Amino acid sequence: MLRRLFVVGAVVALVAVAVSATALAAGDQAAGKTLRVVEHAVSDSVVDLAPSGDSLGDVLAFGNPIFDAADDHEIGRDQGYCVRTNVGEAWECNWTVILARGSITVEGPFYDDLRDSPLAITGGTGAYLNARGQMTLHARNAGGTAFDFIYHIVG
Repeated sequence: MLRRLFVVGAVVALVAVAVSATALAAGDQAAGKTLRVVEHAVSDSVVDLAPSGDSLGDVLAFGNPIFDAADDHEIGRDQGYCVRTNVGEAWECNWTVILARGSITVEGPFYDDLRDSPLAITGGTGAYLNARGQMTLHARNAGGTAFDFIYHIVG
């Protein structure tokens, strides 16, 4: 009986340690890290599909330079596209930012009125291999020629 009690106690202790370690690891991942970069939107080009003018299915393609958070030094580039999904209001976008240590891919909305857009981080390479989380797209000016990409990365 005493041996059985000891075994049960040991199992309970091991489970408690495992649960605590998992909770601590999840807490560390939830804290994550923030990466801020600036896009200069200089190459954006709309492919106007029929019917003529702003219409469902039009494509916005781009490949732009990426700068550091202070907007002083070019540190990479992006490449991607958006498909018009809500005429006069929104696009659904997918793009990759390519930096020296790896790349991060996102997917989500871009609003015509330039309000902040939340995009899902769908993956990464290199230093960002297990990246997930959310990126906030923030217009730096009313002309939509520069954007903050604020990555909240977990993983």
